[in-house]
Amino acid sequence: MNRLLKRVSWVSISLLMLLSSLANAANLPDFTELVEDASPAVVNISTEQAPSSDKRQLSPDARELNEFFRHFFGQQPFGQQQQQPQQPRQQQRSSLGSGFIISHDGYVLTNNHVIDGADVIHVRLNDRREYEATLVGTDVRTDLALLKIEADDDLPIVDMGDSDDLKAGQWVLAIGSPFGFDYTVTAGIVSAIGRNLPSDNYVPFIQTDVAINPGNSGGPLFNLDGEVVGINSQIYTRSGGFMGVSFAIPSNVAMSVVEQLKSDGKVSRAWLGVLIQDVNRDLAESFNLDRPHGALVSRVMPDSPAEEAGLKAGDIIMAFNGKTIEHSSELPYLVGELKVGTDAKAQVFRDGKEQTITIGLAKRPDNAQIAQQKADENRLGMTVTEVPENMDVDAGVMVQQVLGGAAARNGLQQGDVITMLNGETIEGVAEFNRIAQTIPANRSVPMRVIRDGYPMFIPFKIVE
Repeated sequence: MNRLLKRVSWVSISLLMLLSSLANAANLPDFTELVEDASPAVVNISTEQAPSSDKRQLSPDARELNEFFRHFFGQQPFGQQQQQPQQPRQQQRSSLGSGFIISHDGYVLTNNHVIDGADVIHVRLNDRREYEATLVGTDVRTDLALLKIEADDDLPIVDMGDSDDLKAGQWVLAIGSPFGFDYTVTAGIVSAIGRNLPSDNYVPFIQTDVAINPGNSGGPLFNLDGEVVGINSQIYTRSGGFMGVSFAIPSNVAMSVVEQLKSDGKVSRAWLGVLIQDVNRDLAESFNLDRPHGALVSRVMPDSPAEEAGLKAGDIIMAFNGKTIEHSSELPYLVGELKVGTDAKAQVFRDGKEQTITIGLAKRPDNAQIAQQKADENRLGMTVTEVPENMDVDAGVMVQQVLGGAAARNGLQQGDVITMLNGETIEGVAEFNRIAQTIPANRSVPMRVIRDGYPMFIPFKIVE
């Protein structure tokens, strides 16, 4: 009898386990219909390069992007392989990445690094139709490229979704050509949203655990409704392959770029003109904030929209154009998505009170202008900011960062307050920058510095 009861119990347990497994399986998504519907609009992208372009000169923006990939990912961007010995004089064709068709008349979206430096771009559909594409425009900062193909009939397209609706934990699916294996499907979940990577860009990335590898670049990321919510762009890797951390450009960011590329062939972004940093717990306490949040202005650039609007170093931007800022990395995207000439409202915390400042956003200077400005500032080998109001100093500037050069050679330190330079009193950053350009090279001039509350003069010399 006991043996019979034990057998009945074991059967019951087994049945319960089976029913539980079936119930769990029923809750898992079935992607087959989504893949069947979406795959026709996903494309493989390959390029040809003439022999003379094997050692092409990259633009400054492209070199900057490549350098970022090398440092952050330990490799070239997807498709940017290490330089190989020169081959015989014939065009080399490579399968570099993926893309997807966004309009019936043939607009195709992919990553900029997929087609960078290409002489000829080929787009192949999953029914083996192939077209030679025209490059409409690129945007290095978001790593997007818009192509155009001409077909005799309407082309299949994807449905674009609203990436702002994404939440961590939602299922997502990717279709692409990892390592050249066409139309490979991988799935996972959204790991995080609004990720900002350590580069100068305007992309709040979607982080997923979807398996993304070289060749997936430029391919679509779908939600369960079959809508594209992201463009697979980057991976974090130490091995060169997938390690569970992938990044996609939100669809809303991409479509904003697409509209400008269609109309102008390039992207113009609004510019605020501030250097910012995160507010940590200690800074929040020092500024009498209830908790760490917002973007702390460490410097206001000369002749910038921020300076004209009256923003000051030490201001904490709590919200911008009605959107709350938790982390400083959120501000560049909020500014960059606005049109040049827009009047934006910044909610600023200053002297223990909140106030609203209206800022007329200007066009972001080009890289050459920014590089020249940085070169002018770095003549002294340091960056400076206004002295925080909680310091008992009447005038001067505070050393924000010692970059090297003259500042390092002359022993300056982060946190030093410079009150006089070459016999002139320094009232603020603008005055400091003016005086810095008049300092003669290869001759010591007096500099008055306050360090740890003690004033002293040091000889300051620029060697050129």
